[in-house]
Amino acid sequence: MTTTPTPGAEASAGEEFLRLDRQICFSLHAASRAFNSVYRIVLKDLGLTYPQYLVMLVLWEHGELPVKSLGEHLRLDSGTLSPLLKRLEAAGLVRRERSREDERSVHVRPTEEGTALKQRALLVPTRIAASTGFELEEVMDLQARLDRLTHALDEAALQEAPGCVDPADQGSSRRT
Repeated sequence: MTTTPTPGAEASAGEEFLRLDRQICFSLHAASRAFNSVYRIVLKDLGLTYPQYLVMLVLWEHGELPVKSLGEHLRLDSGTLSPLLKRLEAAGLVRRERSREDERSVHVRPTEEGTALKQRALLVPTRIAASTGFELEEVMDLQARLDRLTHALDEAALQEAPGCVDPADQGSSRRT
């Protein structure tokens, strides 16, 4: 004999997915906050915050960059990036200069002190990886999965997939 689920049972099964502990976004948020706590400790000796460390990573890798390009690498807008750069410049780690070719563009580069800091930062990734309790292969697999997730979510946002549309844009027929 089969039983027919009652309407209340279907609702509670669907409601199960509304629990906080079922939200992948919250799991990622909690992991990010936990990472930030560990980074705060590890980066204290370098005198950097986590966002400042990310800026320095990009500059160590690419050298001088326009602020716009730096923001694209970090997925940060200029309103968030500008105060970071001002603090790094005040600390003597970066230098900002207007482009000679286009005065609207500001370029950022590490100073000698900023470049020298790279040597002191070499142990940061090892200390962070050890904090995860994961084997190297697990860390690499997780990073690859997160990269795939980020790409899929970026694509969904670009395609305005159902459920990914900003409610503020629902009344607009204009696409960007």
